[in-house]
Amino acid sequence: MIINGEKLDFKELKFVDFLAQRGLKEEFVALELNGKIIKKDEFKDLVFKEGDRAEVVHFVGGG
Repeated sequence: MIINGEKLDFKELKFVDFLAQRGLKEEFVALELNGKIIKKDEFKDLVFKEGDRAEVVHFVGGG
């Protein structure tokens, strides 16, 4: 699977586990998986699989 241009060697990876590994919170993240935008209510059950391509964007505040 390729996430944000980085090749990861997992057969499967839960999206919530991916977020936790990177210290990201669901409420501040947007996800595109295989060319489709994924709704936040689907995050909990989502599993990345071999061959998937994803872009994960997190929002930060500033001023």
